[in-house]
Amino acid sequence: MDITFRPVTHDNFTHVIEMKVAPGQEDFVAANLYSIAEASLEPTWTPLAIYADDALVGFAQFGCDGRTGRWWIMRYMIDAAHQGKDYGTAALPELIELMVERNGCKEIFLGYDPGNDVAERLYARVGFVPTGEIMAGEIVARLDLTGRG
Repeated sequence: MDITFRPVTHDNFTHVIEMKVAPGQEDFVAANLYSIAEASLEPTWTPLAIYADDALVGFAQFGCDGRTGRWWIMRYMIDAAHQGKDYGTAALPELIELMVERNGCKEIFLGYDPGNDVAERLYARVGFVPTGEIMAGEIVARLDLTGRG
């Protein structure tokens, strides 16, 4: 499968905001519309539609915290209709590569809810390690990219 990240545009906006996570996951991620609105207020926050081949399968958003200088994956979701097809596993390393290419990130942070075991396992497989911090009720994890060559 060919994973690509595309900007949210007039052409895909409605489909992006209509995507939903599976029942029981609603408390784990903000609605895509909220995320896109939030990104309009922050110059580095980048909302992206995730495609597998030509099918829209998910949404991601990354950006830099202006106060700390930390780069974050703020949102990462796969639409309920496309979960269980390994899109989340395939797209996450690609998103990390995109962040490194565009911004030269040496570390990336993200947060996840303590009860979100699926996200915790996915992030750990890619190399994210909990920092011990809790922000807004979420476990903060960090991916160290300094050893990459």
